[in-house]
Amino acid sequence: MLLPSLSGLLLLGQNSPLLNVTPPEPVNAKPGSAFTVKFAATLNDGFHMNSHNPAETYLIPLTLKWALGPVEAADVEYPKPEMLKLPFEAKPLSVLTGKSTFTTKFKLPANAQSGPVTVMGKLRYQACNDKACFAPKTVEVKLPVNVQ
Repeated sequence: MLLPSLSGLLLLGQNSPLLNVTPPEPVNAKPGSAFTVKFAATLNDGFHMNSHNPAETYLIPLTLKWALGPVEAADVEYPKPEMLKLPFEAKPLSVLTGKSTFTTKFKLPANAQSGPVTVMGKLRYQACNDKACFAPKTVEVKLPVNVQ
């Protein structure tokens, strides 16, 4: 009985970074149109993630990539980072904390067929706390589009 109690205690003591993504709202779009989509991602308290343009080359940047398909991602706008001074680095680092909003401009080709389409995105991030960085993770983002 001592081992299960200890293992439960060890699991409770671990605080891992978790990025919760709020999916984008479904979009209704006509062939030949352009539209903009926003969604939010929130990182646990006590953690930060590197920005899209980290201050140091050894840091892994935040990336959002949308799959190729009938809906084209034209431009991704990343959240504005903050410069954060951490004990393990001499210079402040370009990071995101808490809730971040991502914006993407999409184009729908004029010859797009009507009907539902799901655009798949991958948000890759590296989370850190004030002592260590964790292995990069990728979170899927699904954008439902109804081509009218």
